[in-house]
Parts: sequence; C-alpha cells; structure tokens
Amino acid sequence: MSWTDYLDFFKIPEISVIDILDILVVSYVIYRLFLLLKGTRAAKMATGIAFLVLFYFIAKITGLKTIQWLLTTFVTYVVIAIIVLYQAELRRILANLGNTRLFQSFTAKENRFNFDDIVLGAVTLSSKRVGALIVIERSMGLKGYTENGILLNATLSYDLLTTIFQPETALHDGAVIIQKRTILAASCFLPLTLEPHLSKEYGTRHRAAIGITEETDAVAVVVSEETGRISVAVGGKLIRLADADALQAFLKKELQPVEDRRFMVSLPWRRKEAKP
Repeated sequence: MSWTDYLDFFKIPEISVIDILDILVVSYVIYRLFLLLKGTRAAKMATGIAFLVLFYFIAKITGLKTIQWLLTTFVTYVVIAIIVLYQAELRRILANLGNTRLFQSFTAKENRFNFDDIVLGAVTLSSKRVGALIVIERSMGLKGYTENGILLNATLSYDLLTTIFQPETALHDGAVIIQKRTILAASCFLPLTLEPHLSKEYGTRHRAAIGITEETDAVAVVVSEETGRISVAVGGKLIRLADADALQAFLKKELQPVEDRRFMVSLPWRRKEAKP
C-alpha cells in the first residue's frame, strides 16, 4: 500500500445526523454489554475479542493476507466455543435485555408481594440458626427450577415457611421458590455461582443464591446456618443485612410492582452493591 492509500483509508467522510445517531446507539450497546460483563469470567473474554478485532484491522491495513485468512476462518469456531464456555453469562445478558423498561412495559403484569411473612420467617429462622434459602420470582419465570423440586402451590404463610426449613422435615434441603403470595415449590436445587473471588465463608446456600440471581431477575434471601446472619442476593451480588427492618426495606424496594417503577430513572452508577 502506498502513502496515498493510507491517507485515503483514514480520510474522514461526510457525517450526517443518521451517522451520529448510529454511532451513539452502537456505543451505548457496547457500554451496556461491558457493564453486564464487568466482574464476570466473560470480562477477560471480551478483552480478548477486542484484541483480535483490533489485530484483524491492523492486518487488513498492512496487507497481512495470511493472518486475515486465519482470523476469518477460525471465527466460526471461536463463536461456538464462546457459546459453550460462557453460556451462563450469555443467558444473563439476554435475561437483562428482556428485563429492560422497554420490554417490561409490554410484558409486565401486576405483582403484589407479601413481605411480612417472608421477613418474619427469615428473622425467626435466623434467631434459631436454621439455614434457609428463599427465592422470590419477579418478571422472569422460574418454572425450570420448580420442576426439580417438590411442587406445593400453597398459600404463603409464616408458619409454612418456617416449618419447611426445620432440619427434621423432608423439604428443608434446597430452596423455596415464591411467586407473589404462593409458595410454588420447596427443596429446589439451584445453579451455583462460578465466581472465583467469593469469600470461603459463604457456603452452598449463598453460592446458590448468587447463582440464581446471576441467571434470572429473582431476589434471594439467605439465612446462614452457622452464624444466623441474613443476606440477600440480587443481580449476582450478595448483600449482608443488619436486621429485620433492613430486610423489610430491601424487599419493599426490590419487589414493588413494575408499574410503580416504570418512570424511575435507572442509571448505571446506581447499580453498585448496596451497603447495609
């Protein structure tokens, strides 16, 4: 390539309003993808893909045809490998896309939750140091997880909730899944998070709570069997709460009906892990 070809390549064309809008939309999509990937195993994958794309354009500019052919040939296999290795992260990205305000406005249905029984049950189990994992369904259905447990379809109540998690009962091992005012199933097994930096003080219940909130928009309440501490998980983040009031406030904030949150502005920097 001659210097004239290089200058023609970097020559800035005329830019219209449509071009600017196109650039802004693509930039926002990439920004949101990086926010979703931040702190996950796929973050390093995204960095590697960005490097390969940059390397491809460098090879194209400099005329390295063999490298262009190699990158073009193996791109199909790379895509398949990414889907297989990072299926959990991809599910999370698609789930978050379907859970945006735009799609919720078309698919949202009225959700009324009963906080009192959940809070009272969690506090009672905490005082007795009885382990518990309570998963509360929001806009994304959890049918796939209820099917591997024991179906109950029972009205949510404090007595039933605390009875299920008693060590001598057959249903205490696993999670309880709640939909509005109904306990759908008990003894449900959930996917465990693969986060390598999670503290070793957290056991299987905590890892399951993080795992289910990584793949869905559900909210999970965890009671530690060893310490009696109450934690909650949402969006793949685990938050330790101080008392019943903190749990009540958290559930009220996270589980309020979608229509009440429709006009709330969701800014990226507000999605940081909450401090109790």
